[in-house]
Amino acid sequence: MPIIAKLRDHVRDLATKILPQSSREYIRAQQRRFGLQAVPVGSVDFGSLDRLSPISPIFGKDRDLLTIERYYIEHFLGKYSADVKGRTLEMGDPAYTLKFGGHRVTQPDVLNYVEGNPQATIVADLTNAHNIPDNTFDCIIITQTLQMIYEIEAAVSELHRILKPGGVALVTSHGMSRVARREGVDDWGEYWHFTSQSKRKLFHPVFGKDNVSVETYGNVMSCVANLHGLGAREITPEQLDYNDPNYELLVCVRAVKQ
Repeated sequence: MPIIAKLRDHVRDLATKILPQSSREYIRAQQRRFGLQAVPVGSVDFGSLDRLSPISPIFGKDRDLLTIERYYIEHFLGKYSADVKGRTLEMGDPAYTLKFGGHRVTQPDVLNYVEGNPQATIVADLTNAHNIPDNTFDCIIITQTLQMIYEIEAAVSELHRILKPGGVALVTSHGMSRVARREGVDDWGEYWHFTSQSKRKLFHPVFGKDNVSVETYGNVMSCVANLHGLGAREITPEQLDYNDPNYELLVCVRAVKQ
């Protein structure tokens, strides 16, 4: 099925590039007139998704510890696990550092925004971490955190400053997702959901275009499943691994300090 989907998407994207707007509108009009849609109008069976509230309102954590977002995060970090080495920094706890860095990590530091986290070795505001010297870390892992920082450009600049030359920041953030944090309800808010385009606009001026790679994960199926809070094992690996750049569930950055 993914092969058919890729072929269909390729044909659609090619038609968008080569056909004039008037031709595309004519084709769509004929689809509507003669019921030529791949799935005819009025025939969709929503089944368990025919509801106004999500199946799980807490990202599927009550269904499976391996959530869809976590599945993609671990795929990304696994791909670049060789970068996780030396002195490292992770937000909140060192779980991913230890899982993907192992013996290559010589000093796993943990950053927390406020006092009180027993695992934190550094308490600092990532938008103005004046207590962290320049050129400190070989690798920084920052997963699902950047969207919680309003002064986003300052945070990216600080990531660059505290990395050693040659150091790598591995960053993941929400693309399509439910809102995770709200001011007045949680300890902090959630201010941004990203696209690959916005991540490039953020990281290129700071790290340099040639030192930044942006990757996305997701497709319409995994996005719908994630919005409903299904666990990663509730859909097939083929459905998880098919990547459609029009549906960016997770937006990831590997940025190297030159």
